[in-house]
Amino acid sequence: MRARLARALCVIAISAALWQPPAHAQQSQRMQFIRDGETEASIRAYAAPIFRTAGLNPDDINVHLINDRSLNAFVALGLNMFFHTGLLLRTEHPGQLIGVIAHETGHISGGHIARLPEAMRDAWAASMISLLGAAAAAAAGRGDAAMASVMAGQQVAMRGFLRYTRTLEASADQAAVQFLDRTQQSARGLAEFLQILVDQELMIVDRQDPYVRTHPITRERVEFVENWVANSRFSGVPVRPEFVEMHRRMRAKLLGYLDPARALVQYRENDPALEARYARAFAFYRRGDFPRALPLVDELLKERPQDPWFNETRGQFTLESGDARGALAYYEKAVAALPTNALLRMGLAGAQIATGERGLLREAIGHLEAARGREPENGEIFRLLAVAYGRDDQLGMAALAQAEVAMIQGQRATARGLAERAERLLPPGSTHMLRAQDIKNATERQPPR
Repeated sequence: MRARLARALCVIAISAALWQPPAHAQQSQRMQFIRDGETEASIRAYAAPIFRTAGLNPDDINVHLINDRSLNAFVALGLNMFFHTGLLLRTEHPGQLIGVIAHETGHISGGHIARLPEAMRDAWAASMISLLGAAAAAAAGRGDAAMASVMAGQQVAMRGFLRYTRTLEASADQAAVQFLDRTQQSARGLAEFLQILVDQELMIVDRQDPYVRTHPITRERVEFVENWVANSRFSGVPVRPEFVEMHRRMRAKLLGYLDPARALVQYRENDPALEARYARAFAFYRRGDFPRALPLVDELLKERPQDPWFNETRGQFTLESGDARGALAYYEKAVAALPTNALLRMGLAGAQIATGERGLLREAIGHLEAARGREPENGEIFRLLAVAYGRDDQLGMAALAQAEVAMIQGQRATARGLAERAERLLPPGSTHMLRAQDIKNATERQPPR
């Protein structure tokens, strides 16, 4: 029973670090969402000073990662930033990625969505709601639902709204370099990224990356940023050393996870660099070669025993090798280092549930409730809560958590039935019973997906 449970929770462990939809969904669709706490945290760290200087709250940013080799990034509906893994892997240093973030922030702060023609704006809104619904479905462990939702709106999104006018692109560039100056960062990375796009424009259309087609490049744009770099007193400011390491680790981890064969060629066995060992660890893990993956992570932990992401990685690998109890110490260290990170708490809770030890259920529920407070739309958190509450004989709470999952997935009839069951089992007048009633009422208003 315990072995079967551990296998069933593999997707949970992957969700806490690097998650992909099932293989059959990957083959039939080309847009896939993944979650990785370390990558998201790195992007948030890069974005925070830019958001602040733009008058935006960094805590409001929602980072979405799309597993796609093409070079692309875009913003949608509020502070939702989408990054293709191809763009993250293509940037040579963090200054280039920071330049992209500053440019996309320029679109947000400039209110460019509101300045589009009404028909295009409406089409974009509909497609982005579909895209965000796909991200929620992916987080709920429903890769099939995620893919269906993406395909419904993807073409409108990429060929409609993202085809900004040259004026809006130039405006975003102007805002970006000002944000970078105000945060005392060099715009050189943005200039370098624009040059990458210029090289892309020389390719035939079918081979161009989406970013080029949706963010048109002009000689004037390139010259403007280059002139800014030539005259800004911050152009010689180096990127913060911690940002450089974060970028190297992010790229190594993503490549090791997404393309193990390429990672083992790029990061050869005789390369002692920290990021090289990190990449090889994920590459071997993805091949199921735990005897070679685990010692590499142990080396990294020996050098940095308190590193939350190395501990999370060791916890994930240990859990998926069948030792849920052994994974706990690593996840606990990770959570102790970053107690507000929802994905780390999910990983720890998943490992606690996977042990099959009833005495750990209340702790798991506590971690999941804390994670829910940070990510209230993450269906995987509610799915785990349903499991933990059910095994702890809190059947009303289990039904309520299942109803939340169904709501996120757009399954109105299922959500209503579960909410009614929760309503019968929960104490009358309690906040949880009132939430069940809210869900039941919402099913009457929510349009089907």
